[in-house]
Amino acid sequence: MADKADSYVCGISDTPLLGDTIGRSLDQAARRWGDREALVSPSHGVRWTWTEFAARVDALAAGFVALGLERGERIGIWSLNRPEWTLTQFAAAKAGLILVTINPAYRLSELEFALHKVGCSAIVTATAFKTSNYMDMLNTLLPELASAKPGQLHAARLPALRIVIQIGGPACPGTIPFDEVAGMAGPLHREQLAALGASLQFDDAVNIQFTSGTTGSPKGVTLTHHNILNNGYFVGRAMRLTEQDRICIPVPLYHCFGMVMGNLASVTLGATMVYPGEGFDPLATLRTIEQEKCTALYGVPTMFIAELDHGEFSSFDLTSLRTGIMAGAPCPIEVMKRVNSEMNMGEVTIAYGMTETSPVSFQSAVDDPLDRRVSTVGRIHPHVEVKIVDLDGKIVKRGERGELCTRGYSVMLGYWEETEKTADVLDANGWMHTGDIAIIDDQGYCNIVGRIKDMVIRGGENLYPREIEEFLYRHPKIQDVQIFGVADTRYGEELCAWIRVRSGETLTMEEVRAFCDGQIAHNKIPRYVEFVDEFPMTVTGKIQKFLMRDDVEQRLGLKAAKTA
Repeated sequence: MADKADSYVCGISDTPLLGDTIGRSLDQAARRWGDREALVSPSHGVRWTWTEFAARVDALAAGFVALGLERGERIGIWSLNRPEWTLTQFAAAKAGLILVTINPAYRLSELEFALHKVGCSAIVTATAFKTSNYMDMLNTLLPELASAKPGQLHAARLPALRIVIQIGGPACPGTIPFDEVAGMAGPLHREQLAALGASLQFDDAVNIQFTSGTTGSPKGVTLTHHNILNNGYFVGRAMRLTEQDRICIPVPLYHCFGMVMGNLASVTLGATMVYPGEGFDPLATLRTIEQEKCTALYGVPTMFIAELDHGEFSSFDLTSLRTGIMAGAPCPIEVMKRVNSEMNMGEVTIAYGMTETSPVSFQSAVDDPLDRRVSTVGRIHPHVEVKIVDLDGKIVKRGERGELCTRGYSVMLGYWEETEKTADVLDANGWMHTGDIAIIDDQGYCNIVGRIKDMVIRGGENLYPREIEEFLYRHPKIQDVQIFGVADTRYGEELCAWIRVRSGETLTMEEVRAFCDGQIAHNKIPRYVEFVDEFPMTVTGKIQKFLMRDDVEQRLGLKAAKTA
């Protein structure tokens, strides 16, 4: 019998990578699909064709040039999902600027850190949304703004920042209204923009995204036109998107899921971008799918759970849906099955990746067998390489666990001005070390079994929370579950389960443990079981297990075994 092959896969494709900038890709979209709808945002009364959208982008980009913003400067965008966000995304790319996408959940210290770290020259900001008053925070951070001449800010705490562009109103002193920027450009600025467009290279940096990192300060992931335009294109191709498709995008635009897998998949393949609202609302999402006849839907698992479990779910006609993406966090098998059957998404795909890889490295195919689509993250993306290595960095055999490493067009330039932190994850051979534990099988399908940091070592045995979560999802009363390790004086670590019970149901720790007895190994049965209403998570749906661990250890006074 032959030896098992090594865990190395390479995405072979007859379709070449795009050698375009984002701006040239938009020009091409306007030529190819000019009269078709590009962007629909019902709550903002927007319904633009590709021709209209491209014209608005050009006008805004020329306005940026008129404001004196030069190639390579950084422009921040701080807003939830609105048409102005997308205009800014494409206009910044056309004007040779680097778009810095700022999490709308950020508060003062986080905002100051992000703007200062990358030296933003300008920021496009929303006025307010729900409990976030963006202009109030900016005025606190920039007391000089109130008396500054618009476009000529001199701020002590953010010396690089000179332009604040405000979306919506009422207009605040010192800011430039978003709707006025396009009108600032004259024929000369249009000429400068055209010359700039011809000189931009697809390897130029175009986007900085801050990783939400579980420890330390956020890092600015620097991505190029080539990185993200191609990733959007191949993500869309995996769903077989064409100009006939309409993507419902309730995921945040500031993150790769919205701006790359949504907006850039659309511009390269002609699909329509449909925004159901500024922030995620399951009812608005269901309503938008029905009214706009969306064919694709994106979301993290918690979003799909919220839609499926909404009281009015059964009243909506979702028969227009065909495909979509579930990503951002491990996808519970039972949820995936319901999305397939109850939401009509027979061709839904699972995608896996990270911001540092633009983001997607693996994606399931629309015609993969159901068991493959619910139990793996699919196969390698075109033009991407992956290997699985052990703790010593040596490649392992197919079917063995190890750290997933990625190489190819999608790997970031690096963390902005963080040479050492970049070197920690990006090795001399170009491999991005993801920190994820994965297995690649004989057919090339990948299964993510956990994070290196999430792995629980109980009495010297490695336990993988994902495996136990998948088992507990089978319990009819469990809506959502997270497994994590907590300190233990005897075993070093013990398992803890946080469970969200289905509405109207009750569940006890004894019932949960009885459900596990005889079904999974005794050392995988959680020692602690707690019932909660929600999990701490980032805006993009990533569960923050370290916060859960801290909470339980503090409340129960748990301590690790002494090692000395």
